[in-house]
Amino acid sequence: MTAKYQLQIVREFDVAAEKLFKVWTTPERYGEWFCPLPWKVTEARMDLRAGGSSMIVMEGPNGERFENPGIYLEVIPNKKLVFTDAYTSAWVPSEKPFMTGIIEFEDLGNGRSRYTATALHWSEEDMETHKQMGFEEGWGVVAGQMADIAKTF
Repeated sequence: MTAKYQLQIVREFDVAAEKLFKVWTTPERYGEWFCPLPWKVTEARMDLRAGGSSMIVMEGPNGERFENPGIYLEVIPNKKLVFTDAYTSAWVPSEKPFMTGIIEFEDLGNGRSRYTATALHWSEEDMETHKQMGFEEGWGVVAGQMADIAKTF
């Protein structure tokens, strides 16, 4: 899939796809991997089903607080998660949608997997903002942290 305003990282790991999926779907472990340091996750809730809501709260080193409410659009165990901030709970439109995330987990055999994280944006401005926020580096660091945590499952 190629969207007009898309950012993406692809990584391969020596860990099974099902373990990567488990990291993404275990909210109590989000604080260990979901943000590049010095940021941290202080709250993670998820209703893991199409139409289910999620809330991830990230806090920065200078007291910044960033709430990420959203909705799951698709959940395929051990294969794919699709979520968006275009809606909050119960399909209520958000004030300003920023992106739709597509996280794919592909089993490569022998305990290896390919991880693809795609961010689809509504506008070029949103995509450029995400780039300036450090999408490539930040999502890359987070992917590595996720894989390290997956090895503990």
